Amino acid sequence: MLLRLKSYLQESRQEFRRVNWPTRQETIRLTLIVIGISLGVAVFLGILDFVFGYALEKFLA
Repeated sequence: MLLRLKSYLQESRQEFRRVNWPTRQETIRLTLIVIGISLGVAVFLGILDFVFGYALEKFLA
């Protein structure tokens, strides 16, 4: 059990070194893209909610 754990940790460490980490600028840029897309989708869904809510209000009233 202890030998398997040691082997797992060594292999994980080797794999960790092979990871191609993004630069700070790439991380910031991609984070802003994700935030922008999320806000865009939120606004779109909010508008749809408002329009359908308004349409149902007029249709049912």
